[in-house]
Amino acid sequence: MLCAVYKSIRKSQTYLFISKRDEFSSLPKALLETFGPPKLISMMNLKSGSQLAMIEADKVIKAILLHGYYLQLPPPPIDNLKEHKEWLDQKGN
Repeated sequence: MLCAVYKSIRKSQTYLFISKRDEFSSLPKALLETFGPPKLISMMNLKSGSQLAMIEADKVIKAILLHGYYLQLPPPPIDNLKEHKEWLDQKGN
């Protein structure tokens, strides 16, 4: 499936995958307002069974077919303090 990938200029590490370049009519208005003006970064041919950086291509394809888009959000921040406390607990046991 050929799709267009857009980057949000408002939200770091947030990307929008859609099936047709510059075709935003099917997207929810609230999504576009939050996402901001989309900046095209790539046209990508998604192939079933392939792996993207953060998700399987099949999940992106399914979301685009069902909803008209796939929104990739940034990974949650790492809580280093929590990890350190867990490490200390394990070390003490």
